[in-house]
Amino acid sequence: MSAEENLKITGRVIAKAWADDGFKARLLADPAAILKAEGLALPAGVTFKVVEDSATVQTLVLPARPTDLSDEDLDRAAGGACSWCVFCELSL
Repeated sequence: MSAEENLKITGRVIAKAWADDGFKARLLADPAAILKAEGLALPAGVTFKVVEDSATVQTLVLPARPTDLSDEDLDRAAGGACSWCVFCELSL
């Protein structure tokens, strides 16, 4: 499954959670089951968590450090702005 297909599915899941409180409750309670049911291919052995942001609580996800990059590579990659993150949008 391509990254674009994954983004489409996750976008659909988010929209559905916004529109349907029951679906949102199930997604928060058992994300892996809901994501699989919605067609997302999940890697075996990986735990999924869904958290809900609010006006007063924002979540910053710290990705796992890539194991194949040197410290110099990481330094070069740091500092870029992403297009979806509220923190980056505020700094633009």
